[in-house]
Amino acid sequence: MGDIFFLTLPVDKIVGCALIVWLPNGTHMDLLTHRIPEIRITPIPRLAQGGRWRVEAMRSYSKDLLLWFTKGQGRITVAGTTRGYGAHNAIFIPAGTMHGFEVSNLVYGSAVFIPKEASLPLPQSPAHLRIREAMPQAELNALLDSLHRELEGNRPERIRAAHHHAGLLTVWLKRQILLHEVDSTAPDAGQRLLQRYTELVEAEYRSNKSVAEYADQLGVTPTHLSRVCKKACGRPASSILTDRVLFEARRLLEETDTPIKEVAQDLGFASAAYFTRAFQHHTGRTPSSFRNQSK
Repeated sequence: MGDIFFLTLPVDKIVGCALIVWLPNGTHMDLLTHRIPEIRITPIPRLAQGGRWRVEAMRSYSKDLLLWFTKGQGRITVAGTTRGYGAHNAIFIPAGTMHGFEVSNLVYGSAVFIPKEASLPLPQSPAHLRIREAMPQAELNALLDSLHRELEGNRPERIRAAHHHAGLLTVWLKRQILLHEVDSTAPDAGQRLLQRYTELVEAEYRSNKSVAEYADQLGVTPTHLSRVCKKACGRPASSILTDRVLFEARRLLEETDTPIKEVAQDLGFASAAYFTRAFQHHTGRTPSSFRNQSK
């Protein structure tokens, strides 16, 4: 028998580690390598396959997201605040943060999805970096190329290698945040209110709450909340809420076979008929026609 070395860790820390069994011939077997969560890298244009609503509508992901734009420009809204983006912009969006961005046929770049279970040291807040120097641009492109080769290849240890490349990616990101001014001014009262509103919407958009109810939770009037939203991102509070609900409705209709009645219930609508009217009013199609066309 070979020697078995045990590393004792809490259960919630075991993901991403490896239990190594040394065999008599000097080789070893990694028993937990397969449990390292896989990172995903996707060309930004591919995110919009199936409809631009997939990137333009307000939504969030359960994974941390790094967007690296290499060509094109547009506007991006993160946690309710809208800014312009262009080539050589790196935008980090923490898991659970509502966001949406304009995308056209001229926009290119990469989106890197990093599971929270990877336990990599990523920022807790969004960051928008405008990388003007050639060296850090080249460094990031090289890191993404290496990560992509590992993820798309079939060499042994590919997942572990991708995990370490992603670790270098976090070093690059932290270094650029330290070298650049990233929202160095403290958010004003309006920005703090808007961030709290988007966090509430993300957590409770299935509850069928109205903007007035969200405003009451935040201790402000609906009028003030909408005024703050319009100033920060050019759209009222009701639009942000509707956009989030419609994104989830489209996703469920396209990606699942859940009956429309259950989709309506899941999103807090009083009836399937009310859901159908609301969906058709905002999209121009009934839920069933949208589902059929998508499939």
